[in-house]
Amino acid sequence: MRSNKSVVIKVTLYLITLVVLVYVMVYMPTPYMINQPGLAEEIKPMVSIPAADPEEKGTFMLTTVSVSYANLAMLATAQFNRNAEVVRKEPDRNEEEYETQQKYYMSSSQSSAIMAAYHLANIDYDIVPEYVFIVGLYKAVAPKGDFHPGDIIRKVDGQSIGKFEDLSALMAGKKPGDQVSIQLERKNKTLDEQVELIDISENKDGSKAGLGVSIGEVRKVDPAVEDQEVKFIDTRIGGPSAGLMFTLEIYNQLTPGDLSKGYRIAGTGTIAEDGTVGEIGGVQFKIVAAEKQHADIFFVPVNNYEVAKAKADQIGSKMKLVKVQTAQEALEYLQQLDPKA
Repeated sequence: MRSNKSVVIKVTLYLITLVVLVYVMVYMPTPYMINQPGLAEEIKPMVSIPAADPEEKGTFMLTTVSVSYANLAMLATAQFNRNAEVVRKEPDRNEEEYETQQKYYMSSSQSSAIMAAYHLANIDYDIVPEYVFIVGLYKAVAPKGDFHPGDIIRKVDGQSIGKFEDLSALMAGKKPGDQVSIQLERKNKTLDEQVELIDISENKDGSKAGLGVSIGEVRKVDPAVEDQEVKFIDTRIGGPSAGLMFTLEIYNQLTPGDLSKGYRIAGTGTIAEDGTVGEIGGVQFKIVAAEKQHADIFFVPVNNYEVAKAKADQIGSKMKLVKVQTAQEALEYLQQLDPKA
């Protein structure tokens, strides 16, 4: 009888120990994140243009960084992965805000890419503001409204809000402590509330009334010719760094011929309306992602080139790294290429 009780106790202790160990290794949060190579994804399926020239024997690819919240098991294995980087989380990082910011950066990047491609293709267009939305909440002073990142601000005091200037004009005559009526749209539901304005001034000499949120503006790029309008399929990818590659894909679809010339072309870099290419973070991970997808060419911002070259040499990549400062430089490089044999 004692023997059976002893076995039961041992088994129970073993199971408890196992559960605790699994929790500690897998589920217990740590203050760290792991950056690793993400994906190199073809852009063509993400872009829709009614008048698109479908010819594309090669492909244009955006590249990403994989960001994971680290448990102890992941931290242990990351020490043996030369393509992984362990970093500390931002102490006040709010995941809802972060995801909204990344989506906003991606949306802005796509709009800028369309404008840059229209410039290169000599296509006239207009900018049409569509709506403003909440990107994040102030940290210094808590807002008085029930705001969430991603909320669309439809009306303030009964007046429709479609662009930054609309909201600024309404706030101009307000002071901290005033009440305003707000109509929000959250996940396709309309919410109405009364909100007390707070002081958002950055100096002690005066006051400035506001909602206590940072906002973004969604704009539509409207071409003069309707069938040249560019639309993006939801990519579930965030951030601004695919701008250059979006521009090249859009330009290729808007113009006759095949700019890819049969090559697998990857790259990274932010894009401005005038075609200026900006530096990005994590280029070393994107080099690995592109190599895994057998890219022939990788466009890299000038300021990221040295890090990209070091990583390409480390992994023995045969990709041609091309540093660029503008989309025009990338375009000229591809135009001068002989078609791939």
